[in-house]
Amino acid sequence: MMTMGHHETDEMMLAGLNLIQQAFSIFDSELILVHSNLRMKTMFDLPDRLVAPGATFEDVIRYLVEAGEYGPVDNIDASVQARVTLAQTFEPHYMERTRPNGRVISVEGAPLPQGGWVTVYTDITHTKRQEALLQAHSEELSDQLASYSEELSASNRMLESTISALEEAKRQLTESEARTRLTTEMMPAHIAHVDRHGRYTFSNRQLSAVIPGRPSDIVGLAIDKALGDDAYQKVKPHLHAARQGRQSTFEFTHTPSSRRIRSVFTPDESREGAYILSMDVTEETQARAALQQTRRREVAAQLTSGLAHDFSNLLTIILGMQSKLASQVTDPDASELVNGTIAAARRGGTLLNRIADMTSRRGYRPEPVNLRVFLDELNTLATPSLPDALHLDIHCAEAGPVLLDTGLLQDSLLNLILNARDACGSSGTIRIEVRFVQEIWIEFLVTDTGDGFSVEALANGLDPFFTTKGGEGSGLGLTMVYDMAKMAGGETRLFNTAHGACVALRLPLRRARPHPPGLVLLVEDSPDLRASVRDMLITAGNTVVEASSVDEAKGLARTLPGISLVFSDIQLEGEATGLDLIEALPDRRVLLMTSLAPDDPLFTQARARTPVLGKPFTATELTAFLAQEPPHK
Repeated sequence: MMTMGHHETDEMMLAGLNLIQQAFSIFDSELILVHSNLRMKTMFDLPDRLVAPGATFEDVIRYLVEAGEYGPVDNIDASVQARVTLAQTFEPHYMERTRPNGRVISVEGAPLPQGGWVTVYTDITHTKRQEALLQAHSEELSDQLASYSEELSASNRMLESTISALEEAKRQLTESEARTRLTTEMMPAHIAHVDRHGRYTFSNRQLSAVIPGRPSDIVGLAIDKALGDDAYQKVKPHLHAARQGRQSTFEFTHTPSSRRIRSVFTPDESREGAYILSMDVTEETQARAALQQTRRREVAAQLTSGLAHDFSNLLTIILGMQSKLASQVTDPDASELVNGTIAAARRGGTLLNRIADMTSRRGYRPEPVNLRVFLDELNTLATPSLPDALHLDIHCAEAGPVLLDTGLLQDSLLNLILNARDACGSSGTIRIEVRFVQEIWIEFLVTDTGDGFSVEALANGLDPFFTTKGGEGSGLGLTMVYDMAKMAGGETRLFNTAHGACVALRLPLRRARPHPPGLVLLVEDSPDLRASVRDMLITAGNTVVEASSVDEAKGLARTLPGISLVFSDIQLEGEATGLDLIEALPDRRVLLMTSLAPDDPLFTQARARTPVLGKPFTATELTAFLAQEPPHK
């Protein structure tokens, strides 16, 4: 529905005012005419200049006095000034007078809140004639009754004026309520009120947006019916607290949708109810969890880096001394002890490396991943380490590109596969299932047919250094998985199934935009490498043109307007580099590749202006790299 502008609204108001039978005028605080209707002009036979906005009250009164509206006047100026002075008091009034033409009119004036006043002139000649006729035919009525009738008539007219004022106040209140409701509907939160019986007396239509699957129109519904049993059981204690006068701010997870909800329950002491504000903070919670885990890692790195350095030095000394001792010992029993000591020291070195991996500054860096290709590579990596009778079964609901840190995720899944292998022994099945949960999470379920987790493992399995493998385990495998999930804003859960153990690795789901095939300008000065990259691009469905220098690339870009992407090495033939292509081709998307170290100044400059892919890279890594969202300029 289209909304009328102020001009159209004003026109409609004037048209309506022109249809009423009363004369109508509004003067502002300076006694300047703001509005009048057609009846005002015809009732007093006023010229156009005196009914147009901007006319002064003094000019209108002077015209009426000179026209004899108020009867014979000896001093016109004094009469006009007296009426202007009275008008400047802005006091409400009601009066009736007989005009020179014999018509009787009522004059009703009321001040406006903004200053100025509104005056309504009503022709009451017919009413007065009826009153006179009634008096003439009702001589039997006492003078007192006639007086009461007159007073009643005047009171009725004043009552009508009061009713009009109340109607105007009601209109303004209705408009204010409509604006308030519109404001609440525009907010990305559920705002509501429940009474003492737990029924909604007010609600915007945002409940379904905050808690999927719930109704939007809930006024009159009980809160348990509107929220559903899962959410209601979680908010019930806080609703009870609000009824007792205590405000509550809390968060809970809505299990059916996996969304994280933040709610505020504020007491309404006058009606023993509560005001409710609820928001979906799922993404905020994921980001907060990732930030907290990063901070924990930084603290862990500070605490362990010095200890790890000193311990590494001690292990180096032990290994050196034991190796020298091994060359001097001839007793078989002593040699066995020396070799055991060396093996233990090397195992300590391996443990240090894994601690360094956990406490390093390596962050979670998601990139576009083709799940099908990723899982095929995982199967290729994991299968050789499994016994022949132990099968790896991988299932994925769909294979669309998503944003994941392939390195950390691959390490985590390999860790879980190896743990499952140790639990199964020489035979059984390890199953990896990939699921998408409510378009919020991507979940990797790793199950096995082993003996399952013990009660102690379920309680402490994610703690650092906890292991059930005795001296063979480091206790850092599941911790590394847990750490990776927390960095990403996800979670890790351990539980048992009817057939064995299960680890659920849940990460935030971020869809990747696949790179559409097109015409790619490949710029590389090494013929062998250029041929290899060209094959990768063509396999991905692209058409490729090639250049070996910046000048050659610029020439091709000018003659081939259909180029959708320029993929160039940073270092090329001649003095120009791949960065010069960014300047020369501002209307083309330019991505770079390089074998330079990440701290090289040229690499740093390039990365500040466009995505850079480090060499060497695989076809999968190239496809994921091209699928990155272009930066916003």
